[in-house]
Amino acid sequence: MTATSAPHSIKGPVPAPSFEGAERLRIGIVHARWNKEVIDALVNGTLETLGKAGVLSENIIIESVPGSWELPFGVQMMLSQHNLDAVVAIGTLIKGSTMHFEYICESSFHGLQRVALDTRKPVILGILTVLTEEQALQRAGIAHHLDDPGHNHGHDWGYAAVEMALKAYK
Repeated sequence: MTATSAPHSIKGPVPAPSFEGAERLRIGIVHARWNKEVIDALVNGTLETLGKAGVLSENIIIESVPGSWELPFGVQMMLSQHNLDAVVAIGTLIKGSTMHFEYICESSFHGLQRVALDTRKPVILGILTVLTEEQALQRAGIAHHLDDPGHNHGHDWGYAAVEMALKAYK
């Protein structure tokens, strides 16, 4: 890699070759309000790729919950109140000096998986679990103070929601 070339990452799913039928999908986004700067960037990244995939903006519902702990319940409520094809759950957990991080991560992840399996609706895991604020900014694509601002993982989550919703739609 030369001094002028950007770092290359092999992480993230390759978008499906076609999102035929995406215009009929109804997608929900439930996001935590903790770590607002990062959350806002991730929600915007998700919205951007939902639009690129063909999901109509009027078919996207966005709601918030206080934190990542509340995401499983928020997603469950959204699915029970709206006729949706998939939901993206967005949160950011930054490790601190206590075990709180581990408990919230594990419980939130298991809760979201349970909602997906119980409702038979795709629930996209959009929770960043990072060790530092810098890592969170990089994974939201907004680490402007670094040579590489990173990659907005919300883009991947938007594509995943469409792909999984289309699979479930069949």
